[in-house]
Amino acid sequence: MTEQFVLAPQPTLKRVADLDGPDFYPTPRWATHALIDNESFAGDIWECACGDGAMSEVLASTGNTVISSDLYDRGYGEAGIDFTNAHQKATNVITNPPFHSSEDFVRSALERTERKFALLLRLAFLEGSKRQQSIFSKNPPSTVWVFSERITFYPKGAARKGGGTTAYAWFVWDNEHLGPTELKWLPVGYKSRFKT
Repeated sequence: MTEQFVLAPQPTLKRVADLDGPDFYPTPRWATHALIDNESFAGDIWECACGDGAMSEVLASTGNTVISSDLYDRGYGEAGIDFTNAHQKATNVITNPPFHSSEDFVRSALERTERKFALLLRLAFLEGSKRQQSIFSKNPPSTVWVFSERITFYPKGAARKGGGTTAYAWFVWDNEHLGPTELKWLPVGYKSRFKT
C-alpha cells in the first residue's frame, strides 16, 4: 500500500512540511487584522518568520515600519535570518512562528524585544509543565487573545476547503504591562470580513 500525503489543513502535530522548507502555512489576513485592531504597537515591527509576506502586508497597514525576514527564501523579506540565533534588537515582534520552534521564539523575543511581541500560537501552548517552569512562571504574557473563530491554515497554493480543528490565540508580551495576564476573546466577524 502506498502512503499518500494530502495538502489540506493541518492540525497540531500532524502538519506536513512543504517542499520549500518546514512548517510553511501562510497566516490568513483576517487573523493578523484581528490582532492589530485590538492591540496597539508603537514603533517598528519585525516579522521574523515572514514567509511569503502575508502577515507583513497586513502589518504595514498600521503605518509602522515593518522589517520582514525568514530563515527560508520564499520571495519576500530578507532570507537566511534565524530569529532564534539572531543578535539584533527589535522594538516590536509579531509573527506566526514555525510550530516546532514556538518555545525558542518566545525565549528569543524575550531577549530581543524592547516593547512588545505577539506570537500566534495554539491555545494549548498554555499547557505543559516545561513551559510553565521555563516561560510562564518567569515571564507570563500580558494578554492572551483567544480566537472566537477557528483559523484554518492551508499550505501555499492548496485548495481551501474544510475547516480548522485547532484553537489558536495571540500571545502578547508587553514590557510595560503590570499585573496578571489578561485573558480576552477576539470579536467574531473577522473571518467573513476578510475572506482569506
